[in-house]
Amino acid sequence: MEGAVTAQPLRVAFMGTSDFSVPILQVLVDAGHEVVCVYCQPPRAAGRGQKERLSPVHAAALDHGIEVRTPATLKAAEDQQAFADMYLDVSVVAAYGLILPKEILEAPKHGCLNVHGSLLPRWRGAAPIQRAILEGDTESGVTIMQMDEGLDTGDMLLREPVAITPETTGQSLHDALSIIGARLALEALTGISNGTLSPVPQPADGVTYASKLEREEGRIDWSKSAAEIGRQVRAFTPWPGAWFEQDGERFKIIKAVPISESGVAGTVLDGLTISCGEGALEIAAIQRAGKGPMAVKDFLNGYDLPAGTVLD
Repeated sequence: MEGAVTAQPLRVAFMGTSDFSVPILQVLVDAGHEVVCVYCQPPRAAGRGQKERLSPVHAAALDHGIEVRTPATLKAAEDQQAFADMYLDVSVVAAYGLILPKEILEAPKHGCLNVHGSLLPRWRGAAPIQRAILEGDTESGVTIMQMDEGLDTGDMLLREPVAITPETTGQSLHDALSIIGARLALEALTGISNGTLSPVPQPADGVTYASKLEREEGRIDWSKSAAEIGRQVRAFTPWPGAWFEQDGERFKIIKAVPISESGVAGTVLDGLTISCGEGALEIAAIQRAGKGPMAVKDFLNGYDLPAGTVLD
């Protein structure tokens, strides 16, 4: 992604960890801003060999030859002093994963800007993308926020909505908001450079909190409505996934559509349609443990789940 060079390139620290943040870092580099340093969470063990793996932002920063710092916390005085010693114009923060102390927030000339994946004040917190889909919201978006010491409570600088459709998944919304966030982050730095930003306090009404996702949230409760479970499938794609267990094996639903059929909750109807507390869920793609996603026809060729089966 390329962005036009601003009237006055800024001296920037970028703070991010996940793949959501990579396009945002890229656009700042492309626009000619001086990205002095990138902060990420420390590498973590992953995979079968449990080897340390760099975060997506860490790897991207190294590709650009940018210094990377990975403190486990920013509470230490020496880390705060090292941050202040860069004499930054601004810090851009996107899906970083660490709380920023007051000393960090106030060190850059223009403070710290956060690229947040919701239309604040709705869905402050860790998992705004998935919570918006799960709750049946019809729109999400990106807010560029001037960070303060609260949890996503700072003044809003820019925001842009995007529709949530019946086909929107956690992955597709994540990707769309990442691209929007990159464009708005660049627009915000241009506004800082030109002195044209107008901070707007968040309204007191409409505040909700998006708690961190837990793996167990993916377990399907068939007594819920098909509409609710359908949103669960979409919201939790790709992680933690929406799943059920049968005969000691776990099955992840990859794609499903709520329909109007009815029956006792948790009962297999024809094909791989499961009755719910209200309506039924017509499964289109499913995944067995240790295998890749497959169409229902292929799944049923290798696994016997006849009509009338009541799921565990």
